[in-house]
Amino acid sequence: MQGWLILSLAVVTEIIWALSLKLVQLYPNRWLMLGSVLLSFLNMGLLSWAMRDIPAGTAYAIWTGLGAIGVTIGGIIWFGDPMSSARIACLALIVLGVTGLKLAS
Repeated sequence: MQGWLILSLAVVTEIIWALSLKLVQLYPNRWLMLGSVLLSFLNMGLLSWAMRDIPAGTAYAIWTGLGAIGVTIGGIIWFGDPMSSARIACLALIVLGVTGLKLAS
């Protein structure tokens, strides 16, 4: 159970990290860059820690899948990224895959 909590934190960190990369591009400064680098290390550390209890392939697929969903939604909300029915359908497919992996673990 602890592995899933740690993986959840890794997913949240992944989303914040990826969105921070966009912020660095929009508002380049050393503090945002440093924050992004630190988030990257934290992100990898949490994923590695989660893999103690969760199979590596499952943890990685869930981390990347949910991270992609979060970054896509964050990009739509905060950066005006395009939203279309095709994008939403693809995100739904990722949710189905992640759910299947969780149920199979």
